[in-house]
Amino acid sequence: MDQNRPELYDSLGVTRRDGGAIPGLGEAAFSILSPAVSRLPVVIAAPHGGRRYPPELLARMRYPDVSALRLEDRLVDHLALAVARETGAALMLAHAPRAMLDLNRADDDVDWDMLGLVAPGPGPANGRARSGLGLVPRRLPGMGEIWRGRLSWSEVEARIEGIHRPYHTALANLVAQERERWGAVLLIDLHSMPPLPRIIGQEAASIVVGDRFGASCHGELVARTFSHFAGRGVLAAHNRPYAGGFALDHHAAPRRGVHAMQLEVDRAAYLDSQLVETGKGFGAMAALLSSLVLALGAQVAAMGGRRAGETWAEAAE
Repeated sequence: MDQNRPELYDSLGVTRRDGGAIPGLGEAAFSILSPAVSRLPVVIAAPHGGRRYPPELLARMRYPDVSALRLEDRLVDHLALAVARETGAALMLAHAPRAMLDLNRADDDVDWDMLGLVAPGPGPANGRARSGLGLVPRRLPGMGEIWRGRLSWSEVEARIEGIHRPYHTALANLVAQERERWGAVLLIDLHSMPPLPRIIGQEAASIVVGDRFGASCHGELVARTFSHFAGRGVLAAHNRPYAGGFALDHHAAPRRGVHAMQLEVDRAAYLDSQLVETGKGFGAMAALLSSLVLALGAQVAAMGGRRAGETWAEAAE
């Protein structure tokens, strides 16, 4: 099984901090990479790119190779890293796999039936948990159940304590740090998606921009994003079928200068024909997203009262 490769980080020339712990593996659940001098008020997070699988986890999956691959935002961490290297944006990469715990779900978004337990509060589980894609994914379309048996609450609790809570605490601190430095900040939650189905007479979007239907990000930033893609001939959709999840709900606060958007990138645009390894489109997609981050970073800096291109260190002099 492919792993997040540490050597990818060595040439960045930035500060690296590891955090959390993957139960059953003893390795870091995530890494934060940020320049010593903040270059722009943008934080990029890739919560679904983790590929560090404990052997016991794989042994309990019905079809580990297929299920794990379908759950991953395959190699989106490589894409995020390329963009961060080009732009100087702060970067947060998950190493814990989505099969183990979904960092874009609330920590109470639990399918209690898969644990053999009754929900502790009134009412049914929410729609995501019922669909099989709650905090711990349970089933996949066309495949059915992912696991060979039920999990225990103690296992889920260990994952929450080792992965979910430290990840979102660290992300909140990183976002707050950049907000304090710049007066405003943009969190880009970077994901990838299977190719969207084509509608007769219409081209399928290759990127979906999610802003929780206007709740998580200033409209000017969203408009700039669509203008950027349109100017480069890239078709983007807005909120459908992906409007964003827990990361946007939890971290965004536009009235306080904390903006957040989710970007879903078609895997076919940067992976090979099997959607397994990086493909010939990787460089072009990385360049497209890098130019977007630079443009949005300048706009967010202006919203926070900084000059475009001015670093935090220069502003503090």
